[in-house]
Amino acid sequence: MAREKTEHPAETPLGGSTWIVIVLLALVGQIAWAVENNFFNLFIQDAFGASLSDVALMVSASAFTATATTLLVGTWSDRVGRRKIFVVAGTLVWGLSICAFAVLQSVSGTLARNAAAAAALGISLTIAFDCLMTFFGSLANDACFNAWLTDITDGTNRGRVEGVNSAMPLLSMLVVFGGALFLMIVGDDGSVTYDYPLFFTIIGGVVIATGIIAAFFMDESHPEPRVGGRYLSELAYGFKPSSMDENRLLYLVLFGYCVFACAMQVFMPYYVLYLRLPYILGESYVLVMAPCIIIASVFTIFYGRLVDKHGFSRSITLPLVLFVAGCILLTTLTSAPAVFIGSMLMLAGYLGSVACFSAAVRNCTPNDHVGLYQGIRIFSVVLVPMLVGPWIGSAVSASSGVVGFGVVGDGFAPSSLIFAAGAAVSLLTFIVTWLIRREERNANA
Repeated sequence: MAREKTEHPAETPLGGSTWIVIVLLALVGQIAWAVENNFFNLFIQDAFGASLSDVALMVSASAFTATATTLLVGTWSDRVGRRKIFVVAGTLVWGLSICAFAVLQSVSGTLARNAAAAAALGISLTIAFDCLMTFFGSLANDACFNAWLTDITDGTNRGRVEGVNSAMPLLSMLVVFGGALFLMIVGDDGSVTYDYPLFFTIIGGVVIATGIIAAFFMDESHPEPRVGGRYLSELAYGFKPSSMDENRLLYLVLFGYCVFACAMQVFMPYYVLYLRLPYILGESYVLVMAPCIIIASVFTIFYGRLVDKHGFSRSITLPLVLFVAGCILLTTLTSAPAVFIGSMLMLAGYLGSVACFSAAVRNCTPNDHVGLYQGIRIFSVVLVPMLVGPWIGSAVSASSGVVGFGVVGDGFAPSSLIFAAGAAVSLLTFIVTWLIRREERNANA
């Protein structure tokens, strides 16, 4: 008699229009974040001569804004039981706020009395508008789009969805940097800048168009509204010891994700700067980085299916091993083939691990607090790693004897030891995954 197969339930289909919304919002959302993370820093320096402290202030303010917004709005969407209106309206205003950067130079020049005052005003406006843009972006993308993804998926398809979703941050970088090449302006002295007004107008327009498309194709996920209880009490729920005890597996997964994200942040802020060093790849780094991103993204899209089939505990080991192996190669070897293989392994391990952790977080999230836990997720895997990881990388490079070390900007020369430090931190993730397996066994006992 044939044995009945019950181990792996059939994947829940999502439908063509739903996949269009997922891919479009995920890609365009990450394109907007790629612009914010990479080009706002260049813009504030090129347009207004901002100092490194100005850049650091803008980055920090944006990180705190993203975390607070995701927590506040995610909880709000739980209480009203709606996601679509936040995603659509937030995306439309997000796009408008990006377009606003196209006129900041002319506005500051018009309002100020002289060049120095215009620069000071421009810096202040850029930081303020960056926080405003981050507010609407986090409202639409980090809080409610991610809550919507959790609502519409289940344990049979979340790995597949996260395989696609996790590939978008790096794919968006290819789109942004590739598109920026057509807007590059090279000065007579060889200096490089961009047609920022046109650049921000195009990106903002694309985001607005995406919001319009989502308004027609996106279906409301209809989460059950949370009735009763005070809003402030709801906000505090995710930080209460009692909540952590009730959802031990979720918090262990978030902790493991946090550790891994810290490992990534040890070297990722300096990764491109390292590749561009003359004795590594120089300006040909794109020829190595681009195919590595594509290969790693394809790997992650297909690997997500295995996460659904085998579960988190059996899937996380391979990408973590690939990540460590890639970091070791990048630490020890500097030839172009070695850097290519090391980058490919590291990026595949990075995206694969993110897909595993993200799917596990969604699987463990309580159905009545989905929006709230988007804020807890951002706090755990964005804010904390951004505050911890880069300082480890900077300390490692500074201690390696590299001359002219700085935080960002001219004179920065990161050491290959940043990858060794990242690998060392990531080894702690193996300990957390062991604790996760033990908690899963206890829960199933």
